[in-house]
Amino acid sequence: MPDAVRDLWTALLAVPHLKLYLTLAWAVYLLWLGSWIVLQKREPVATLSWLVSLAALPYVGFLIYYLLGPQRIHRQRLRRVRARAKLPPLPDGFKPTPEAIELARLGQATTGLPPTTATGARLLIDGAAKYSSLLHDVAAAQDHVHLEYYIFYPDRTGAALRDALVERARAGVRVRLLLDAVGSGKTPARFFDALVAAGGELAWFHPSRILQVWKRPWLNLRSHRKIVVIDGRIAYTGGINITDEEDERLRDDAYRDLHLRVEGNVVSSLQVVFIEDWAYATGKPPLALPSPEPHPGRVPMQVLVSGPDSSWEAIHRLHVGAIHSAKRRVWLATPYFVPGEAARMALTSAALGGLDVRLLVPRRSDSRLVTLAARSYFDELLAAGVQVYEYGPRMLHTKALLCDDDLAIIGSANFDHRSFRLNFEVSLMFADAELCVELAALLERECMASRGVQPERERPLFRTRLPEALARLVSPLL
Repeated sequence: MPDAVRDLWTALLAVPHLKLYLTLAWAVYLLWLGSWIVLQKREPVATLSWLVSLAALPYVGFLIYYLLGPQRIHRQRLRRVRARAKLPPLPDGFKPTPEAIELARLGQATTGLPPTTATGARLLIDGAAKYSSLLHDVAAAQDHVHLEYYIFYPDRTGAALRDALVERARAGVRVRLLLDAVGSGKTPARFFDALVAAGGELAWFHPSRILQVWKRPWLNLRSHRKIVVIDGRIAYTGGINITDEEDERLRDDAYRDLHLRVEGNVVSSLQVVFIEDWAYATGKPPLALPSPEPHPGRVPMQVLVSGPDSSWEAIHRLHVGAIHSAKRRVWLATPYFVPGEAARMALTSAALGGLDVRLLVPRRSDSRLVTLAARSYFDELLAAGVQVYEYGPRMLHTKALLCDDDLAIIGSANFDHRSFRLNFEVSLMFADAELCVELAALLERECMASRGVQPERERPLFRTRLPEALARLVSPLL
């Protein structure tokens, strides 16, 4: 075999004008792939990063971009689901505050989901609180349980929820479980055999298309959403997946995280999001469910969704819009902080304008590259007056934005390029002083338990500054 390879190499070197042919082939490759990337009309920094990276990797770069490059997902047919959905009307007399009117209009225009209300909303701090509440509500389900998760692992936590769903399915409750094929890739389908045998339904979001070589793979386009809808009355959403890694009763190093349990009209909006995703993943017609009776509530809420099926980047826009609307404070907690220019400008402008701006991130996230990229932004933030805190030793997984005393966004979206542009995400924006006071108290405690980042901190060149600069260089690709 080595002789054959050597003979082939010798034959190639003997080809007349080989360097010219290779140079022309490389130029054609760059022109073709470069045109493809430029026509995506992404941010110039991200486009240039892809062009430079792929120019240095002839032909291999095409494979990388084909597998991981940005894509647009077309779901126009499903947009009609929202248009036809019988979402409960806004209650009589319900009017957003003047500061929230523009955000409400922006949210509806970019998502197709109108502002609504909740009769009840509860913050669930960490996995134990979320899992206990969820298992209790699932056990009481009478009509249906709809679940959509990024991660659902076959461990103790996953088995407990699966068994609760099996019991309800055997009782005649319609159980539909939608899992992301990448996030839950460690979980074999046979783990849910008992659920399917009991009458439950299982679907995978963007399963592998390796054998369909004529189609671009979906490896980089994930459903990062966490949604549970029970009987159209109760819903859960936030950042907590189904895994022992988020249950502090089972692991001392469990993620620090946050979730929301809501009731009222807002549940119908989350139901619409699940129905769209279920129809898209299964290829079946959208589910026809009876319209729940309207239950106007006191808590103004709006469901925000974003993903590669829309160019509006709704969650990104609403974060930036909420920060610009703040008058007193902006507190942000996120496990992954890789902001674009608009988000970074919003934070620094708020701090330069005299607002109390705080950023809470993990001391070490589960991605070393993201941790380094996040720290590369600290000098600019600190210079503008932003207070930066690093939480540890547990991994901070909370995704929350608090503006002033009565506006907040909690959901599945991180404050980074991936969540704002590539992932399918869902968040809840609400304007409620009581709930915001509770969130403010939580974030205050987290900051007090964290290490404040100082402008004068020691930063050796090769150990910190250079790695951070290199990580920032590729941050548009993260």
